Amino acid sequence: MSQDLRELFERERKRTPRMPEGHEARFEQKLRAAFPKPRPAFRAWLGVAASIVALLGLALWMYRPVPVVAEGPAQVVASDSVQPAPGLSLGDLSPDLRKVEQYYTANISLELASLDISPENKKMADDYIARLRELDVEYQSLVAELNEIGPNEETISAMIRNFQIRLQLLQKLKAKLNDLKQSKNETDINSI
Repeated sequence: MSQDLRELFERERKRTPRMPEGHEARFEQKLRAAFPKPRPAFRAWLGVAASIVALLGLALWMYRPVPVVAEGPAQVVASDSVQPAPGLSLGDLSPDLRKVEQYYTANISLELASLDISPENKKMADDYIARLRELDVEYQSLVAELNEIGPNEETISAMIRNFQIRLQLLQKLKAKLNDLKQSKNETDINSI
């Protein structure tokens, strides 16, 4: 039984393999059974559109302005405070400036809401509030200037500086009110 391997391999190369009759049709049938038909194009686009609408709704919900609700004593600012002027404001210029404006307005509102005004310190608080109203009027004039002239670096810087001064003023008022309260508590303790 000795065969020459070279001859054996040569014969095998010349032989062409043949598939059984109907093999290709059976294979295609098995493929169709294993993988379902693709969805119609309309249904696919409907799913994509629904996903986009859901993502847009989520994005709008995430970036909505959050109202600042302060709990505590009644607000100090009277109802005759200056109303915002119509037209462009600092937040309308860019998203970054909107964040700056929201930051300062939220902090100013928070500081105002957290003030503890008593009859003993009302005069000092009224002086600070009067200065805040002056700064508010000045800010409204800057908004008017922004609407007349258009956005420029000097006006934007002045508007941001106005916010900073108002916040610093409220923080100083709060610190002085706390100092007065502590000194009153100390004198009450010493008198006992």
